[in-house]
Amino acid sequence: MCKWLCLFRQRSPRAALFSLLVALAMSGSLPFASAQTVVTLPVKQLSAGMHVIRAEVASNYETRARGLMYRKELAPNAGMLFVFNEPAVQCFWMRNTLIPLSIAFLSDDGTITNIADMAPMTENSHCSSAPVRFALEMEQGWFAKRGISAGKKIGGLQ
Repeated sequence: MCKWLCLFRQRSPRAALFSLLVALAMSGSLPFASAQTVVTLPVKQLSAGMHVIRAEVASNYETRARGLMYRKELAPNAGMLFVFNEPAVQCFWMRNTLIPLSIAFLSDDGTITNIADMAPMTENSHCSSAPVRFALEMEQGWFAKRGISAGKKIGGLQ
């Protein structure tokens, strides 16, 4: 019993609930989910200047919570767009995420507020510098390699 309960000590209620759901899914105790389940998400074509992005869309709690966890690679110019119901400061971590990522936080009009590089398999928080409704995760360094920085726009969000 302590093996599960010890995971939840010193965590916020939201983090504890998320950890519990992940633990149950990984143990096979939830009939509708497992760590190996591949969920097919809608795909949206976005643009960053002349660059085309193929973004899977995570727009509900379950898909946003899972994100790119357990993936071993991303296709070139592929990423994940996180869509939230209303603007707020959004924070991400990389627990169970195997590949290094960069995340761009985007305002309603697609303007990048800030970009953060995230190391795999860590619980460090990476937060938006302002309230946002969108976040775009790409392979680490994708934005920097293309000269895309805060203040630039990502097209195709709406």
